[in-house]
Amino acid sequence: MFGLGWAEVGIIFIIAILIFGPKKIPELGSSLGKTLRGFKEELKNPQSDDPNSEEE
Repeated sequence: MFGLGWAEVGIIFIIAILIFGPKKIPELGSSLGKTLRGFKEELKNPQSDDPNSEEE
């Protein structure tokens, strides 16, 4: 996972709990999942936001 070992992932998780608190972590995970899902969908189906495009 991104070149990180289990020790590094554990340290990052502990720091996140200290910063955000245990009640906020599931909310952050959900938001991150939704953001990544939306980003992935946009990569699969790009849409032009250019007003000068020739699409009708």
